[in-house]
This record gives sequence, C-alpha cells and structure tokens, in this order.
Amino acid sequence: MSVLVTGGAGYIGSHVVSLLGEAGKDIIILDNLTTGRPENILYGKLIIGDLRNQALLDQVFTDHKIEAVLHFAGSIVVPESVTNPTLYYQNNTENSAALIKTCLKHGVKKFIFSSTAAVYGMPESGVASEETPTSPINPYGRSKLMTEWMLEDVSNAHDFSYVALRYFNVAGASKTGKIGQSTPRATHLLKTAAEVVTKKRAGMSIFGTDYKTKDGTCIRDYIHVDDLAQAHLDALSYLDKGGKSQVLNCGYGHGFTVKEVIGAVESYVGQKLNVEMGPRRAGDAVELISKAEKIKTVLGWQPKYNDLDYIVKSAIEWEKKLK
Repeated sequence: MSVLVTGGAGYIGSHVVSLLGEAGKDIIILDNLTTGRPENILYGKLIIGDLRNQALLDQVFTDHKIEAVLHFAGSIVVPESVTNPTLYYQNNTENSAALIKTCLKHGVKKFIFSSTAAVYGMPESGVASEETPTSPINPYGRSKLMTEWMLEDVSNAHDFSYVALRYFNVAGASKTGKIGQSTPRATHLLKTAAEVVTKKRAGMSIFGTDYKTKDGTCIRDYIHVDDLAQAHLDALSYLDKGGKSQVLNCGYGHGFTVKEVIGAVESYVGQKLNVEMGPRRAGDAVELISKAEKIKTVLGWQPKYNDLDYIVKSAIEWEKKLK
C-alpha cells in the first residue's frame, strides 16, 4: 500500500510514519517543514511542499499511486488561533478541503484525520464521549470540526471512508528513543517543563490557578504518543477491511492537573522547577477528559503506556538528546 502522510515530519506524524515503516508500508511524506524536522523521518520519502500547491498534490497522487491518506498537517496552538484565526482556517480547513478534493479526483477512498478534543469546547461534566455535543470555544477547534463535517458530507456523497481521531493531550517520546517532541516554540505543558529541566528555558508559567479543580489548575487527559500512533495504524487496518466512517476519541479516560504534571516532572528529576503563576489563557477549557471505550471496541486499540511517570520519563530523556 502506498500511503501519503501530510505533516509527517512533525511530532505525531513522525511517530506514525515510524510505525508505518516498521509495518512495511510504502510511505510518501508531504511536509512544508514549518514546524516539522527532516531528521524526524525514519522511513519513507520526504517531499517538501505545501498543501496549497494543487499541482504538486496532483503530481504526488499520480506519481506514487496513493491509496490512503493520513492527514496531520496543520496549525495547533490554541492561543495563536484566537489572535490569528484566518491562519487556522487556511491551514486547517481550506487546506483540508483541497486535500479531500484531490482524494476524490484520484480515487483515493481511505482517509485518516488528525482531529482534536478541542471540538468539544467545555463540556459541562468535563468528560467527553463521541456523542457529546461539539461546541468548540476557539478557532483551532472550529477549524478542525469544519474538516470533520467536510469528511462526513463527502463520505455520504461518495465511495469514501474516513476515521477522524479526536486527540486529547499528546505527550512523551517514542520508546525507541529515536524521535520525540522536537517542534520549535512548542507550547505543550510537558515539552515546556522538559525544556526547563534541560535549562533551555529559565522557567515556565501556569496559566490560571483559580479554576474550580482540586488545586485550581486545568485538568487534561494525557496520552502517550506511541499509543496514539498505534491508533492510526489500527484505523488504517480497519478501513482496509472495509470499515465504515468513524469519529473516535483518543485518550485514557482520566486526567491530571497542570500542577500534578509539573509535580511528576519534579519527582523524576529530583528538583523543583522555576514556575510562575500567571493569569488564565484565552481559549482554555477547565477540564477535558475522554470517554474512550469506542475506539477499543471499533478498532481493537489497546493502549500500552497509560502511565504518567513513564510519559514524563520519555519526554525528559528525549529532551536531553535535543541540541
């Protein structure tokens, strides 16, 4: 099978490419390297380019006889989406539309989409199942939800099947030690903490300490990147067997506060971090935890790394390797 992976030089995309390579797939990676890094790619062929280049898209699909698409390319920083929404509608919605249209043009019927739990917004209970109403509170979440809607409509109108995976908070680094979170200026909590540990940052901030949680900080469902990557291979196998289109949560079903994650980092390294308490950040939900039984039932997905201490260890040990 010839598989196109957009954004495959990025954090999550590169982990999926690694598993696809180990599974013997023929992989074509399309990435404009805005945040991706060529050294993250362990398998496949990298084509440097942008999804806005329709001629390039057509050439890639034709030359490599693409049979399935895994779509990771996009912008993911929530506060930036609030201050620069048009960038997010361009990179996440318009570019996705162009990619889907190209799939139809070239007869590609299998599509896996990198979506987000941000489509839920602020569910009243703080817990979201796939049946929870979508009500995103920022342009990032809206831009991703629009792509989900497009996929649903295209699937209803054409011989075209997709799996949209709604990620919760992805963290950690590959068990191989060869790839991890390498994105410059990343805003992920654990990545930031790891940079403080390795003295690449002088300190870090907690954004909001007055939320109605046990310690006043936001709660998130953290999933190890290797488990998330495996979900994509399971989704591809599911579509290969004729599976119907699905929207599935990717999380562990329990959460940790910001202070608990920082505490786990401090415990691992045996030192206190330089942490400042700051005001709330625009577009942040108080609590967001998955109900993730459906993905296990539908795809047979079985997570292996549901352990905050392991997630922390893998992230920090990877950060130590980065220059």
